[in-house]
Amino acid sequence: MASKDPVPAASALSERPSRAEAESAIRTLLRWAGDDPDREGLLDTPARVARAYEEFYAGYSKDPVEILSTTFSEVEGYDEMVVLTNIRFESHCEHHMAPIIGKAHVAYLPDRRVVGISKLARLVDIFAKRLQIQEKMTVQIADTLQQVLLPKGVAVVIEASHECMTTRGIHKPGTSLVTSRMLGAFRDDPSTRREFMSIISQKRNE
Repeated sequence: MASKDPVPAASALSERPSRAEAESAIRTLLRWAGDDPDREGLLDTPARVARAYEEFYAGYSKDPVEILSTTFSEVEGYDEMVVLTNIRFESHCEHHMAPIIGKAHVAYLPDRRVVGISKLARLVDIFAKRLQIQEKMTVQIADTLQQVLLPKGVAVVIEASHECMTTRGIHKPGTSLVTSRMLGAFRDDPSTRREFMSIISQKRNE
């Protein structure tokens, strides 16, 4: 469930450093890297980095459950799977704060209720815009959908490149990590799972 990694409580947010403290920390990192934060080209860098972090980690200030709270029950008996493929996302790994660039494929088998398709993409973004490991992010997306929509099943597959291993460390560009989580019918019914994986495969080749 998403509650395993909730939005920070108000008490935690009250301890958040000020913008000035954040910019001072960035200046320290610039000095540690061996450069001069007072030179012309770096004068505005601390402010720019702080603003960029607000965008990179915007997911901490958003509630994934609230995003899915508006659902629709007038679906004329529609009971086949809903699939949204190739949801591009940018995240950052919690070990090195290096970019994770990838795409998510999300599906669910509705039980009388559906959610607007843009909300599926927003759900991916909320969890992507936090410090992450891909395995945890995959679980968070799937479990939140299951918790809120109570569908007959949920499937999530994520494919991503991790710059913590492509631009540093073992330097293996071109590698991609694939993770998945299957719940309900997608776990219990092989034919449902095969149909979902077939749809993903077709979209990869288009």
